[in-house]
Amino acid sequence: MDTIQAYSLMCMIRLFEEAIERLFLEGRIMGTAHTCIGQEAVAVGTAAALDARDAMTTTHRGHGHFLARGADPKRVMAELFGRETGYSRGRGGSQMMMDPAIGFFGANGITGGSIPFAAGVALDAKLRDTGRVTVCFFGDGASNQGVFHETLNLAALWKLPVLFVVENNGYAMSTPTARGLANPHIADRASAYGITGVSVDGNDFFAVRDGVAQHAAACRAGQGPVLLECVTYRLSGHSRGDPRVYRSREEEAAAWENDPILRLETHLKVDGTLTDDAAKTLREKAQACVDDAIRFAESSPLPDSASLQEDLFA
Repeated sequence: MDTIQAYSLMCMIRLFEEAIERLFLEGRIMGTAHTCIGQEAVAVGTAAALDARDAMTTTHRGHGHFLARGADPKRVMAELFGRETGYSRGRGGSQMMMDPAIGFFGANGITGGSIPFAAGVALDAKLRDTGRVTVCFFGDGASNQGVFHETLNLAALWKLPVLFVVENNGYAMSTPTARGLANPHIADRASAYGITGVSVDGNDFFAVRDGVAQHAAACRAGQGPVLLECVTYRLSGHSRGDPRVYRSREEEAAAWENDPILRLETHLKVDGTLTDDAAKTLREKAQACVDDAIRFAESSPLPDSASLQEDLFA
C-alpha cells in the first residue's frame, strides 16, 4: 500500500463513519454503532504493514480496521442495515462482522473479548508454523480488564506471534485515561511480562506503519508478543447519541487540529506527492464509494425470517 492509497483509504473510512452517524440520526439504521473518527491512521497504518497471510481481531469500534484490511464497503454497510448481503447476513450488525478469507477474525461486543481469541489464533499459527502474525486491537479501557493481563502472561510464556495494539484514544467511554489508569502509559505494562512495550503517535500514519512493520517482524521471527500503544483521540462520541458532556468543545477543537487525515494530506503535499486537485478527486471518489455502499445496502433484501435460526451454535 503506497501513501496515496493510504490517504484515499483513510478518507473513505472517515466518510463511511460520518455516514453511519448520519444514517442513525435519520433512522435509516437501527441499533447502535461505535465510530472510529480520528483513529484512521491506526487502522490504515497497521493494515499497510501486514502481510496477506496475517490475521487481525478488533473491538466494538472495528469498522475502520475491517475496511483497512480489505473488506467490501458495500457488504459492511449492508450488515449495518441488517440486510442479507452483509457479512453476517444481516444478523450481527456493527459488532459482529468477520471475513477469515482476508485474515479478519472479527469484532467483539465484549470489552477486551477479542484479546484471548487473538492469542488462540496466534497459538494456531505457532503450532502450524505458518509465519502468520496476529494483530489484536483493543482500547485503553480494555487494558484494565483481567483478561488483558492473563492473555499477555500466556502469550509471553509461549512466545506467541501476536502484536497487541492498544488504541489509547483518551477515553474509556466517558472516563479520561488519567482517571482510569494509575500509569497512563499503557506500553509500560509490557515490562511486567518481560515483553517489548512501545508507544507511538497514533495520529501519524508513518509512525504506526513503521512501528507495526518492525514489531510484527520480531513476532514473526519467534521473539514473542509485543505491546504497541498508539496514542490517538476519538473525535466522535463513544457511540451514537453520545452528547460528549465529559469533555469540552475547546478540547475537541484542539484535537481536530491534530486530525490524522489532515496530517497525512499536509505531508504528501509538502513532499510533492499530492496536489490540491488530486486530493479533491480522491475525496470525491471516496464519497462515491460510500454513496454506492449505501445504495447497495438499501436495495438489498432483508433476511428471510424462516432462516433466522441458521448458523446458530448455541
